[in-house]
Amino acid sequence: MVASFRFYAELNDFIAPERRRREFDFDCATEATIKHVIEAIGVPHTEVDLILVNGVSVDFAQRLRPGDRISVYPKFEAFDISPLLRLRPHPLHITRFVADAHLGGLARLLRMAGFDTVYDNAFDDAEIERIAGSDERIVLTRDCELLKRRSISRGCYVYAQKPDAQLSEILARLDLAGSLRPLSRCLKCNAPLLAVEKAQILDALPPRVREHQQDFSTCSVCRRVFWEGSHWRQMLDRLAQALKMAGDQQASKRAVQSSFPA
Repeated sequence: MVASFRFYAELNDFIAPERRRREFDFDCATEATIKHVIEAIGVPHTEVDLILVNGVSVDFAQRLRPGDRISVYPKFEAFDISPLLRLRPHPLHITRFVADAHLGGLARLLRMAGFDTVYDNAFDDAEIERIAGSDERIVLTRDCELLKRRSISRGCYVYAQKPDAQLSEILARLDLAGSLRPLSRCLKCNAPLLAVEKAQILDALPPRVREHQQDFSTCSVCRRVFWEGSHWRQMLDRLAQALKMAGDQQASKRAVQSSFPA
């Protein structure tokens, strides 16, 4: 059974070069669901936000018929397509992540930005899949095969290789600029930081900090103490730069998507 496919924007990065940015025929198994065929072509289902079959929005369970024409799109920045969406069971009320073993630097930066991000370099794919399902977390990975696992409904393939660029990519892709709570989580434990009276931690402070700083917070897990020193300001500057890069990426993506054919 043959159907015609066209993938748009960054989804082309997952498919064979000769199939990119053009319509092509693909030989599908009889009664195959569209999810299985899209992933057989190479695109993880978590990267897809809209599927049109013969111009009609469908979900991943749609079974294909001979001659169907399928258009597959990533997340839109330029248009509001919410009336068409069929692929996710419900929106997440809280943005939370689980990062795979190769994204420790990104996990730390997301915590710095205030996002609940579970990370342990000992997690295997099965454990990441379990955590994503039980906690309703978005999976972050550079492993396409992990994102193809059946029970993972939300995930992001991370294109960038350096942590700061990865942070900007995720902020842009998920439109998170307005959701940051900088330096509100422990970078080591992921636990929320709690305000603490100076008198309670006085003996743990270096002499200069004891003399010049008045406001402190602590992690309830590792008991580390934090204050607004030079390192604090450097981290805020780092987040500000990531936000600027994310804004530039969103503007560029909107320009590209404005050129999509109707």
